[in-house]
Amino acid sequence: MERVERIGVSLDRKLLSMFDKLIAKKGYQNRSEAIRNLIRQQLSTESLSNPRTSAIAAVFLVYDHHSTKLMQKLIDLQHSHLLQTISSLHIHLDEHDCMEIIVLRGRVDEINKTAENILSLKGVKLGRVNLAPA
Repeated sequence: MERVERIGVSLDRKLLSMFDKLIAKKGYQNRSEAIRNLIRQQLSTESLSNPRTSAIAAVFLVYDHHSTKLMQKLIDLQHSHLLQTISSLHIHLDEHDCMEIIVLRGRVDEINKTAENILSLKGVKLGRVNLAPA
């Protein structure tokens, strides 16, 4: 088991009050867990700024499934990047729109390039990439 180090943090009352309200709203059980998560998030963001960092990502896109050849292009892109594509999920939103979630693994720069190729396809209405260090 990891050894836990105790530290002290000095905050002015107004900042602490605002922090307590925020962590209560988000459902944290205590300040320590909230602070740990803030630190993890910052370290993760810093790590992902390096294009060579190993990462995983979920690419979310909404598109019109009637768009000419878009589904085939999506499949082709995933197959041409087979080492990066882990999984995909297809969701029917309504009679025109679908959502696709494509999970990729690789270096940050490779993931971003593949994601840009996917999100720039004609017919994609909305897209977002969520990265996390691997």
